[in-house]
Amino acid sequence: MRKKWIAAGIGMIMAVSLTGCSGKLANDYVTINQYKGLEVSKVEKTEVTDEMVENTINSYLTADQTKTEITDRAAELGDTVDIDYTGTMDGVAFDGGSATGAMLELGSGSFIGATDSYKGFEEQIVGHNPGETFTITVQFPSDYQNADFSDKVADFEIKLNKIYEVKTPELTDEWVQTMSEESKTVEEFKKEIREKMEKNIQASADGQLQQAVMEAFLEQTEVKKLPQEQVDEQYKSIEETYQKMAEAYGVEFAEFLSGYMNMTEEQFKEQAQEVAETAVKRDLACKLLAEKKNLEPSDKEYEEMAETYAKQSNYEDVETFKKEVGEDVVKSAVLQQKVVEYLADNCVQVEPSDSEK
Repeated sequence: MRKKWIAAGIGMIMAVSLTGCSGKLANDYVTINQYKGLEVSKVEKTEVTDEMVENTINSYLTADQTKTEITDRAAELGDTVDIDYTGTMDGVAFDGGSATGAMLELGSGSFIGATDSYKGFEEQIVGHNPGETFTITVQFPSDYQNADFSDKVADFEIKLNKIYEVKTPELTDEWVQTMSEESKTVEEFKKEIREKMEKNIQASADGQLQQAVMEAFLEQTEVKKLPQEQVDEQYKSIEETYQKMAEAYGVEFAEFLSGYMNMTEEQFKEQAQEVAETAVKRDLACKLLAEKKNLEPSDKEYEEMAETYAKQSNYEDVETFKKEVGEDVVKSAVLQQKVVEYLADNCVQVEPSDSEK
């Protein structure tokens, strides 16, 4: 986290790169050595499979489950139980062996299974009633992920808090119509899910490419000097962001830095300064390229992108978003997005090296 943290807000969305062009662009502050033909590693896109679509739909079905508490009988296979448990070996509790309010589907195979000598964890809960406290004995499998526990015998004191009967809805046209505003049938719903997944994958790939191309762009940009006032403003914004985070956690700033970010105040100042200077460098380089290549967004493009940013930041009203974030910040973000799209359109994607695979 120490090496990768960066100023929050719109500036984070705009991280992108440049490399490669005939001729240079320059002003009093920066020189852009290359902006076309920037070489970046090719972004591989995941193909959406039928299995991926089915898994996504199953997650929707699971989220729409109904849960009915059972109070008039003992637990059965297929029930979901709410349990507290404490595990011990030779009378000593062990790490990871205790939980409160754990939800477990009996028969799912989620917990320790049966061995030749001992029954499984889940099957030993079967037959017990809500409110009961009892002890079971199990044996960890020989191939258990924690080798220290392999073949070890453990006791678990269990309190069965509640029993639930959980029903998962069937995938039918009727269910689809309760879940989707677009689809009326199961087949239409599968197509809708696939298209949304493909859209998300494409958006992720575009984001990766844009981030890579912006980084390349900045590598091809030399700084002559930076306007100190802008750097100071960026630094102040970064500092205020993290001070607010410390307030949200209810701790002093120094404690927040050491406890949550694993850094000292001096390290924070050093990295915040680097981030501020990079942000100003990026802003100046993007403005220069936008000016020379006529990439300044139109009023319509600005309003559309501002609305997109507002939604991404969970603002219902775009004007409130502009006011709270700052219209200059939003305008800069929109311009940088235009620039990075131009860079991505004109870059060269190459096969990644072995170290990048």
